[in-house]
Amino acid sequence: MKAHSYEKAFLGAAIVVLLACMGALGFATFVHGIHLPGIAGRIDPAMVRTTPPFDQPGVQRIGDNAYRAVLIASAWSFNPPEIRVPAGAEITFTVTSTDLLHGFNIEGTRLNMMLVPGQISENRYTFREPGEYTIICHEYCGLGHHTMFGRIIVTEPDVEPPASGD
Repeated sequence: MKAHSYEKAFLGAAIVVLLACMGALGFATFVHGIHLPGIAGRIDPAMVRTTPPFDQPGVQRIGDNAYRAVLIASAWSFNPPEIRVPAGAEITFTVTSTDLLHGFNIEGTRLNMMLVPGQISENRYTFREPGEYTIICHEYCGLGHHTMFGRIIVTEPDVEPPASGD
């Protein structure tokens, strides 16, 4: 086999791999709805706790079977540390950080956001099954990083969550 035959085979294999990767990316994007979280705005990190909607973190009903969960990340906790939402409802997570780069990952779901101080990150998710889900910070944020977690308790659909994260 001549050298140019190896080059053609390698080029053909590279094209096949590239097309397979593009297909997997398209499948994940359109079939599974995986996308980057949008930047919903920016606020002064020092003013987060006095700027709506972060002045009242927790869960608010925003429509028929739709809720907004507002959370604040700061070293080394999420506020509120626990929220309750009904199964089957569309939950819009609106989250920011006050101090450091943090992560917002809900284990067992595709929900994963990076929290930049003052940048408002939003993403939507619908929990199909009742249960308990752990929120973890997946960006190292200092000595107390390993203690930074929260909980989402997903209730039966007919159980109304409290008006706030309290």
